[in-house]
Amino acid sequence: MALFGDKSRMIDADEALPGRSTALAVDPQHAVFPDRRIVPPFPEGMSVAVLGMGCFWGAERIFWRTEGVWTTAVGYAGGHTPNPTYQEVCSGRTRHAEVVLVVFDPEVISYPQVLQLFWENHDPTQGMRQGNDLGTQYRSAIYYTDDRQRIQAENSRDRYQEALRTAHLGDITTEIAPLGEFYYAETYHQQYLSDAKNPNGYCGIAGTGVACPIGTGVST
Repeated sequence: MALFGDKSRMIDADEALPGRSTALAVDPQHAVFPDRRIVPPFPEGMSVAVLGMGCFWGAERIFWRTEGVWTTAVGYAGGHTPNPTYQEVCSGRTRHAEVVLVVFDPEVISYPQVLQLFWENHDPTQGMRQGNDLGTQYRSAIYYTDDRQRIQAENSRDRYQEALRTAHLGDITTEIAPLGEFYYAETYHQQYLSDAKNPNGYCGIAGTGVACPIGTGVST
């Protein structure tokens, strides 16, 4: 049980830490794009994706470097504890995953293309871990904002699973679920690997080496 040190088990709501009613304070400005906000409101026409790929530091950097992505932020989703701290999430007693909020222009990059980056830049077959990072907070996850995203996410999973099987790799364990609350992580985690904060920072995020086929059978 997570209460006794097993961070690989998804706890029930009645086991979760109580959290707090007040959101954690966060600097609203993006460290890489200081003229852009990481909190709403976002420009009209932007879309949002929320993705868990293990450690959120390296995952966020992948997306802020992507053309068509307007802003990014890291935080916690998929759990029970309201407004959790990083330490609480690391305890395994909130059920949250570390996630990246990706705000993108769908006229430049589509949601299926965002999902392609997601699949190709981590290993979605590892269950409650990513590399040497162990625990439920590091699970692979897609939290969809509407039914269209759900269908696209499920279809992209199925297509990528076919590619993984062809490469003789394992089964995808990615959680695909509706987005409940997204809680912003503390400011020091935001854009952690940027030149402004940790220019020599390291994150071991890595994919399987298998390309994800573009196309989900659902138009964008």
